[in-house]
Amino acid sequence: MPNIIGLTVDQAGRCTHWHTDVDIVANKCAQCQAYYACYLCHNALTTHPFAPVAMADLGVLCGACGFEMTGTVYATCTACPNCQHPFNPKCHLHHEIYFC
Repeated sequence: MPNIIGLTVDQAGRCTHWHTDVDIVANKCAQCQAYYACYLCHNALTTHPFAPVAMADLGVLCGACGFEMTGTVYATCTACPNCQHPFNPKCHLHHEIYFC
């Protein structure tokens, strides 16, 4: 499974900012090409703002099983298509931060 970077990240990718049972989605920064627990962690740990990925690119990682998916697939999911672990439904509110 790709590494999930963030502040105080656990094995499923939960961080200081988002740490409930369903906060297991990591997003890829288009500039870094690395997965971060959230954009706040990314912005605290790098010198540039989080860069969104295209919806058609692999840019979402399930922290429970390591399944990578496109933004297009993720946008239709309430749980991981691979392991069925539920995702935080409020993550979709941040669509414009993570996807272009």
